Amino acid sequence: MKKIAVILSGCGVFDGSEIHETVLALHAIEKQGASWHCFAPDIEQLHVINHLTGEEMTDKRNVLVESARLVRGKVEDVVKLKADDYDALLLPGGFGAAKNLTDFAFKGAECTINAHVAEACRSFAQADKPAAYLCIAPTIIPMIYGHGVQGTVGNDKDVALAFTHMGGTHIECPVDNYVYDQEHNVLSTPAYMLAENIVDAATGIERLVEKLIELAK
Repeated sequence: MKKIAVILSGCGVFDGSEIHETVLALHAIEKQGASWHCFAPDIEQLHVINHLTGEEMTDKRNVLVESARLVRGKVEDVVKLKADDYDALLLPGGFGAAKNLTDFAFKGAECTINAHVAEACRSFAQADKPAAYLCIAPTIIPMIYGHGVQGTVGNDKDVALAFTHMGGTHIECPVDNYVYDQEHNVLSTPAYMLAENIVDAATGIERLVEKLIELAK
């Protein structure tokens, strides 16, 4: 059975991993006969958002603990993630990818990435093992792969421009498809950067995961 590592960034679209994207991806992985294994950094969230009002709260929450909420406790510290132990990598979107794993939400093309997350992602790139990034998470791709790496966030002009300034080559892509950079062995799909409902999000995610599992050796 192929083993897919998944890096989470909390729980909730505005301050963590996008819940629909995560569940759809895990479901798709299982449907392909593979197993998923979740990881997250053991750090404090940048901030906590009230998902009912959209307002920032005074609470302090931990990314690893919140990720555990999303996957029924089945998550480990990302420092334990080594490419040698898994066949492929997947990162769901949600603003946590741009607030907790990186600071892209605030610094754009000048952003930095959590050191442990970067080490884990680079270990898959260096081992030439396939990796997949969903929604806003593809903004991480130029930080991991070489200059000119291809990826997509759909058709968001500002994010696409930042992707390009970071050294990537942005490819516009509809919600029901994905971009595969064969040279770098990395996939991306817009998901909720374009999706208007769960079915929309599922179309591209399921196709991407099917290709990811196919590529995993």
